[in-house]
Order: sequence, then structure tokens, then C-alpha cells
Amino acid sequence: MSDKSIHNSEVARVLGKNKSYLLAGFLLGVLLSTGVFALCVRHFNSDPQNGGSGLVLKLGHSLDQQHPVHLALEHMAERLQQKSAGTVELQIFPNGQLGSETECIEQLQRGALAMTKTSTAPLESFLPEFSIFGVPYLFRDDEHAWRVYTGEIGKELLQKGSEVGLRGLCYLDAGARSFYTVNKPILKPDDLKGLKIRVQESQTAMELVEALGGSPTPMSFGELYTGLQQGMVDGAENNPPSFYSNRHFEVCKHLSLDEHARVPDILLISESVWKNLPPHVQQWVQEAADEAAEFQRELWEEKTAEVLEDVQKEGVTIDHPDKSLFAEQVKPMVDKLKGTPVGDLVNRIRELP
Repeated sequence: MSDKSIHNSEVARVLGKNKSYLLAGFLLGVLLSTGVFALCVRHFNSDPQNGGSGLVLKLGHSLDQQHPVHLALEHMAERLQQKSAGTVELQIFPNGQLGSETECIEQLQRGALAMTKTSTAPLESFLPEFSIFGVPYLFRDDEHAWRVYTGEIGKELLQKGSEVGLRGLCYLDAGARSFYTVNKPILKPDDLKGLKIRVQESQTAMELVEALGGSPTPMSFGELYTGLQQGMVDGAENNPPSFYSNRHFEVCKHLSLDEHARVPDILLISESVWKNLPPHVQQWVQEAADEAAEFQRELWEEKTAEVLEDVQKEGVTIDHPDKSLFAEQVKPMVDKLKGTPVGDLVNRIRELP
């Protein structure tokens, strides 16, 4: 039976055969206006103890199917199926099929989509505190960053998303972001002058590129390959696995590992969808997410080392510029955060051992 047939029969059951078409249309319109009609119908049947047919949760993200994050989400889907004895299904839609990161976040707020994986950068527009992850040269190394993600600060931010309808489940490793360019390497800040650099939809990312002398150009990740190829932008900044998996190395032959920021990915679930899940299903989802995060972190480390070798075989030159030159250039950008909530987070993070 098709989804449409299931939805129609469910509506008929709720409304009753003796209701008029006018009343049915009115009630159906009310349900649809919430943006969670399809999910709500399935929530009523989600408990196998009540003879339900199961629950389907849809998750959208912008990465390709070979990316470590996508592989980790597939692992989450498998674990969720096992934990629920097949009664909860996680359907994953990669490659921006359901929209850009910002569009998916907005769908979560409306309850039109259950889950999404996004960078924490676009969340700045919804919760300013998330700009902390874009503060340049804040984290000393990978271990320091993970002490923040899994510690008190990271957990506070996961919970804070609920204020805007976005419940954080876990962080996913996105490594360190560095510049890659089409025509010339970035060895010092002055090399960015006059270059159009693609950035995420993040005010912090834009300020960073401006502070280094470049021209920040927000652009959808799905449009970036074409943008690089056609000269709309001169380069971008991202982590090595994303540089490789989206084949940006075919256009950009210079990767400069300046590692200016460590902006993690985050797995979000719609707060309205979460509240409609039975407690035992909430537990399954959270456990599966936590296990996926651990799995992904291992994949990430292996993949990063692998792709750095692979891109060199594809003719990419990898440079290791002096990071202190970049850190000094962006210091005023960090200093102006003093006395703000984000500035307070900067101090707390710097105080961590």
C-alpha cells in the first residue's frame, strides 16, 4: 500500500465515515498546517506493543555517500533498527536532496523533517552562542576540541537548541578547516587579498576571511564545485575529507593546512518530533546517535590521513603555513568578543586543560 493510501485510510479512521467532506477537509488542513501530519500519523502507530506498523524518521544532509559522516549515519540507522527490532527506521537523504543545511534546519523547526546533520556554523543564525565554534585558533588541538564537545560546554549548547525547536543529539567530527584555492597557495594572510573565498552561511566565517584580507562569498556547498570551476570563487575553506569526497581537488590544486577553525558537525532532531516519540524510542535514538558519533570519529581520523595522500596523487600541492601569522592577524576579531556571552565561552574553553 502506498504512503498516500495509508495516510488517506488513517484520516478516514480518525474522522469517521459519517463525517462530511467539508469537516474532513477542514481537519485535514489543520493537521497539514502543523507540518508534521505524516509524522504524527506514524507516531500513533509507533509502538509495536500496540500493534503498530513502525516509525519512519527522515534525515537530510548535504554530504555525499562516501563521506565519513554519511557512513556514520548509516551505522546509526542500522543500530536503531537493531535496538527497535525493526520498528524504527531512519531514512537518510544525502547530497542536499531535501535542501541546503539552513533549509533543513528550518524544516526541523516546522516539524516537516525529523532530523538533519549540519555544520554548527549555520546555527549561528538561530542561536548566536554557536558562533563559538567558528572563533579562529581557539582550540589547541583535536583532543582539546573534543573535551569541549563532550564536556559541560558542549552539552549546554546541545540543550540550548531546544529553545528554537532544534534538539541536539551529538557532535560529529569535522576536523580542522583550511584554505584551498585554484591558482595559488595560501602561505601567509596577504595571499588571500583579492581572492573570493566561499564560506558557509556564518557571520563568523565571513569576518574571519575579511580579517585575513579575502572576500568572503557565501555559497551553498552543493553549488561550490561549479562555482570553483566557473571562476565565481577563487577558493574555499573546509576539512580535507570534504575537499576530497566532493572532488574539489579536480579544480583546486593548492591545499594550505592553516587549520584556522574547528567547526564540528551536529546531529539535530526536531523538538516537536522528539516530544512525540515515546520515551523508549527517545532512548533508542539517543543511544544510536552516541554510538554513531564514536564510530564516525574513528572513521574521520583514518579518512583524513588517507585523503591527504590521495589528493597529492591527483596533483594537489599541500602546504603547511606558519599558523602564528594567521592567528596574529585575526586576534582583533577575537578580542572584540570580550564581555559578550560568546567571549565568556572563549574564556571557559581556554581555561580547560
